[in-house]
Amino acid sequence: QCQLSGLWRNEQDSLMEISAVRGDGDFQGKYLTQVTLTGGCARVSPLKGAQQQPGEGGWPTFAFTVRWDKFSNATTAFVGQCFIDAGGKETLTTTWLLREAVGSLKEDWKATR
Repeated sequence: QCQLSGLWRNEQDSLMEISAVRGDGDFQGKYLTQVTLTGGCARVSPLKGAQQQPGEGGWPTFAFTVRWDKFSNATTAFVGQCFIDAGGKETLTTTWLLREAVGSLKEDWKATR
């Protein structure tokens, strides 16, 4: 069965640390991104999320948000699933949407990546 808690590294060398997942599926942690909108230095940002309780297959789905308030007026929402390959390695697959603040409703079209 996959365990979300722990330290994770993605293909961009960003780090995510998830604290223990509570009994109700809620979790929190920290995200250290190596990719920034401004090209500045990476900083730690808080994350909060929830894991769906795994069924018989043991491949839980989850979602979390990261608030980039230390260096950007943006928030990212991630959704994903945890898998274990034949060698026993845990892998998280995710899809994300980043919402950056814009100055007007007219600019809304360019706010989401």
